[in-house]
Amino acid sequence: MNDKALLSFKPKEVTKKLLAVLAKRAQDVLVSRYGLGPRPQRLTLDAIGKKYAITRERVRQIENHSLAAIRKSKAYKDAEAAFVELKALLMELGGIVAEKDLLSHLAKDPSAQNHIHFLLVIGEDFRREKEDEEFKHRWHVDSELAERIEGALKKLYSKLSDDELVLESDLIDDFLSEVKDMNDKYKNEEVIKRWLSISHKIGKNPLGEWGRSSSPNVNAKGMRDYAFLVIRKHGSPIHFKEVAKAIGQYFNKKAHVATTHNELIKDPRFVLVGRGLYALAEWGYMSGVVKDVIKKILEKEGPLTKEKIVEKVLKERYVKENTILVNLQNPKYFKKDKENRYHVA
Repeated sequence: MNDKALLSFKPKEVTKKLLAVLAKRAQDVLVSRYGLGPRPQRLTLDAIGKKYAITRERVRQIENHSLAAIRKSKAYKDAEAAFVELKALLMELGGIVAEKDLLSHLAKDPSAQNHIHFLLVIGEDFRREKEDEEFKHRWHVDSELAERIEGALKKLYSKLSDDELVLESDLIDDFLSEVKDMNDKYKNEEVIKRWLSISHKIGKNPLGEWGRSSSPNVNAKGMRDYAFLVIRKHGSPIHFKEVAKAIGQYFNKKAHVATTHNELIKDPRFVLVGRGLYALAEWGYMSGVVKDVIKKILEKEGPLTKEKIVEKVLKERYVKENTILVNLQNPKYFKKDKENRYHVA
């Protein structure tokens, strides 16, 4: 989607007319500051100050004076239709939108994005909230709406536990419950996803699941994190070769089979439950070889018959029944009483 498809006006032509009301140096300061020239690079106050041999503070004064002069000019009044259109688009997108999302939605070209950004800065209806620990840079035209959305995002974050993952549909439902008395025109999936993307603290992993951005389940960084997400998505024990293959499919990362297996062995989040088959420890599977599993079951349940032991071990391990029976016959670890029940030796 490009700027021509969404905007009926050409941002570069509007900014050109607005800048024309200024003296040459003032024009140059704004062009450099907002990246409005042939190259989209935005210069710092220091860089512009060095160019003119003036202080950064003097550059700031020129910038502020120039913006004020444009707002008082006839050219500004003549550009009213462009500002009205931008305001309507911002409201249509949700009333408060992360700056990066807003600009990329309106234009693909970085230069065109800079010109739209400049119009937002100049337009008196637009408010920019600076990036902080909670939220990204964002634009809005309604302070009350912006506060409501930010408050709802904070509540949503507080309800998530550290490593919890939530399906997108469930998170949208939770968000809607926080803003249930809001105007229905905002209650659509695209708008809510845009609101969610304002938050620094809530994020989405490559599998489309949401959670706290600080969690390795959302911000996956290594093979173990990728493997965890793959096995979790699969929902049942899976062979390490399939895990390696799925990492390549879902995350576009080269996962060597041997390396993946080694990482699974080292991480307590994973439990070997059969030949090459891994499950998640959080699913309740016991760690250890078959005799260790039998021992843990007997320590927890007390003496059990051979049939009960087989039944319970098969819930923990994908092994042949005979493997369990062979382990039970080892007098070093297990003994049988007169009622044919097994105990830990």
